[in-house]
Amino acid sequence: MFSAEFLLTSLVVVLIPGTGVIFTVSIGLMYGRLASLYASLGCTLGIVPHLLATVLGLAAIMHTSAIAFQLLKYAGVAYLLYLAVVTWRDRSAFSVHEVKRKGDAVSLMSKAFLLNILNPKLTIFFLAFLPQFVATDAQSSLGQLFGLSAIFMAMTFVVFVIYGQLAHAFRAAVIESPKIQSWLRRSFSAAFAGLGLQLALTER
Repeated sequence: MFSAEFLLTSLVVVLIPGTGVIFTVSIGLMYGRLASLYASLGCTLGIVPHLLATVLGLAAIMHTSAIAFQLLKYAGVAYLLYLAVVTWRDRSAFSVHEVKRKGDAVSLMSKAFLLNILNPKLTIFFLAFLPQFVATDAQSSLGQLFGLSAIFMAMTFVVFVIYGQLAHAFRAAVIESPKIQSWLRRSFSAAFAGLGLQLALTER
């Protein structure tokens, strides 16, 4: 069921830097290894509703309903622009201590979750992507879809964790340089704004 083609295609899709990757990397740089783990988990959980929508057939409704798609799209655009503004205006130094408090962890996971759940392109993507790898002679197509979804989520989490850990490895150099901090903050802000603009211009 889990063909090499599906695994390779999923890996390529997950590796491509998008909103989740940018968010996880920024968190890893600013708050450390554990914080990036929370961000990775939040981003992964954020794709669950999209996968469920695909598996249960709700994605087809969104694909044919311009209003539903546009509402979710512009909610996602607003949230990305909000992240861009908050990141741009933040003048605090990058944290030397890692996130350990439960409240901070929940906050990070919530932000990451919202980042992905408000991206309607994910639902449309899964609607077009997953069915291609369901065997035509499968006894349970629904079971296969759930299995493929689980594998995709696992790969997403692992890749995002790796991105976060790589970002953490550069924290020492970043924390010691206010100029690098400023440059990174502006770069992340511009990236969020750019992704928001790209989403705003997206057609179904």
